Amino acid sequence: MGPEPFSRRTFLSAAGLAGLSVPLLAACGGDDSGDSGGSAETVTIEWWNIATTEPGKTLWPKLAKEYEAANPNVKIKFVATENDAYKAKMTAQTASGKLPDIFHTWGGGVLKQQIDAGLVKDLTKDVAPWLGTLLPISLEAYKFDGKTYAVPFDIGMVGFWYNKALFTKAKIDKPPATWAELIEDVKKLKAAGITPMALAGKEKWPGHYYWAYLAMRIGGLPALQQAATSNDFTGPGFVEAGRRLKELADLDPFQRGFLNASYPSSDGQAAQMGNGKTAMELMGQWAPSVQSDAGKGLGDDLGFFPFPTVDGGQGAATEVFGGGSGHALSKDAPKAAVDFLKWFASIDVDRRLVESKGYQPVVKGAESALTDPNLKIVNQTLGSATGFQLFLDQAFPPAVGQEVNDSVAALIAGKSTPEQVTQKITQTAKSQ
Repeated sequence: MGPEPFSRRTFLSAAGLAGLSVPLLAACGGDDSGDSGGSAETVTIEWWNIATTEPGKTLWPKLAKEYEAANPNVKIKFVATENDAYKAKMTAQTASGKLPDIFHTWGGGVLKQQIDAGLVKDLTKDVAPWLGTLLPISLEAYKFDGKTYAVPFDIGMVGFWYNKALFTKAKIDKPPATWAELIEDVKKLKAAGITPMALAGKEKWPGHYYWAYLAMRIGGLPALQQAATSNDFTGPGFVEAGRRLKELADLDPFQRGFLNASYPSSDGQAAQMGNGKTAMELMGQWAPSVQSDAGKGLGDDLGFFPFPTVDGGQGAATEVFGGGSGHALSKDAPKAAVDFLKWFASIDVDRRLVESKGYQPVVKGAESALTDPNLKIVNQTLGSATGFQLFLDQAFPPAVGQEVNDSVAALIAGKSTPEQVTQKITQTAKSQ
């Protein structure tokens, strides 16, 4: 049973809501300087990405070689860096005033800061002839003041990935639809001797997914949007989100040693799921491929369900939290880099990304390449979304996003209170 394909109507309606959660700015002018991909002189393009796990680890270098073969005068310097290390490198590069020709971006406040510094190429005119081939919602995180600064290659959402066999062992008949049901299921799993959840506590960003989703489910998207404008996160919805997360953390639901666990390593969060040692993880659309890369993978035992609603909350189950990934260019990137982005955003390449089971489609028509039933559910859920919120550690300025991650991690570790989380985030936001 496959989902209804992405439609233009669906994405236009969702995109209008998505744009509300991404701050606008007066864009810097683009720079059209640089060598052309069609010149006889060899052009070297430095491409920074985070393709360190499968399927990207194998597929992306292959794509780079294919592009070089078709464009003999272009040489691609491929630089892949693990997620957290990449973020640190990009922070240093931004401070230095020079970014790589092509670089991975999640958009939002981090990209805005780089644009404000005059380091990013305005792609609006370059991509105008073919931008209409892309799904509108996939572009929202990279648009500021009507201008486009990056081209997406993935779009998706965070949700719960679960082990059907372990749920059955714990006599759980169906995935939870409410937070109260999730809490009860955690108790059932523990009673059955099963570790309920895997979490990469060392890297912090996976933990913020819980707090962000709870804030959405309790206060609704308008509360997050208002907080982003007022820089005030001390409202009751945010405090209650912390209380609900503390309620979960007090049940000791995570694997032993989770505070020092990473996400993609052989003993980290993804491997805990992929090797069948835990029943659930809250993660994005890339989860199945990383589970298989870090562990054995669950095959048909893997299932997916959206983040539950909270009784009495203002948020709807159709409001999703997540984001995608895209490529932006440095202000001095050669024109050949623009051509590469156009090629990478072609339906042929997008279908290959989708077929690898590590990415969601961003090009209209590429959704037909989806074969994995769980990824079809993600696709369908995103396609029918009535609201969309970008990852908080990307939607907000870098310092605010980092404080979200740090404060929520402290709460999960029992070293902070729900009130302190909101106070620290607010203090950081107001100091920017």
